[in-house]
Amino acid sequence: MFVDFVNISIRSGNGGKGKVAFRKEKFVAKGNPNGGDGGKGGDIIFIGDVNLNTLLDFTLHRQFFAENGQNGGLNNMTGKDGKSITIKVPLGTVVKDKTTGEILLDISEDGIPLKLLHGGKGGKGNFHFKTSTNQAPTYAQPGLPGQEIDVNLELKVLADVGLVGYPNAGKSTLLSVLSNARPKIADYPFTTLVPNLGIVKYGNYKSFVMADIPGLIEGASHGKGLGHQFLRHVERTRVLVYLISTESEDFEKDFDILQNELFVYDEKMKDKPVIKVLTKTDLLTEEVDRSFFDICISSFSYEGLEDLKLMIAEKIKVLDTPLDF
Repeated sequence: MFVDFVNISIRSGNGGKGKVAFRKEKFVAKGNPNGGDGGKGGDIIFIGDVNLNTLLDFTLHRQFFAENGQNGGLNNMTGKDGKSITIKVPLGTVVKDKTTGEILLDISEDGIPLKLLHGGKGGKGNFHFKTSTNQAPTYAQPGLPGQEIDVNLELKVLADVGLVGYPNAGKSTLLSVLSNARPKIADYPFTTLVPNLGIVKYGNYKSFVMADIPGLIEGASHGKGLGHQFLRHVERTRVLVYLISTESEDFEKDFDILQNELFVYDEKMKDKPVIKVLTKTDLLTEEVDRSFFDICISSFSYEGLEDLKLMIAEKIKVLDTPLDF
């Protein structure tokens, strides 16, 4: 089951208390102070895992509390540090403050630990507070408290290419033909309810990742249909491939509606390279004006598919080429 949004509670550990203690010596009422320091509280750490692709596990386990540090002991013994908690999430996960919406972490690399909450520092034992005028201090520091926060986890698909189009524009079929992905395909709206990823190979040992994302409809930027569920995932893609079916009654109008929904949701979408594709050309019974499109394809007859792959690869190559100043 694919889950791309969930909220959880996280808390780092409290620092342990410093100890008030004195060395026991014969005939001495109070020996030298020897209370140890408290241990540090455990941290909350996030780490991206390339093997994960859903937030499903967090629907069953929503609280992550690190251990408190242990209190200081006798003979200047420092308390044991509390165990930290490492939370593994899929690449593309954004961690946001549930209350303010502030982005706290954006996790896009595999295996890189990112500390979000620091454990409380342990308090100092009384041996730190011995002075020339106070040889037997009866004070030790309390440990500092940990941090606690409720956060939202949002999973946004990481892909080079995002397929944008109305339901039944041919996105799933195209992905299945070009890659190793096997998305569900049927002739009714919203067949694709979750993002599907496929690796598209071209040339000599080259490839890019393509995402078939739930179909967009007018009003999606305001939450209509699958709304933000779609738009959340298209944010991450580097190249946008707009698919318009030959079944459309007005190619340019449909394209403008699709593009407008993306721009209303996030103006940064305007900066992404675009490829306009006419799909399902095998269904044409009469010739139509194809001049509006960059390329025309049929996933059934394979018309234009190799050229489309090369066109996409060229867009990605330009993005990866450093600017020469």
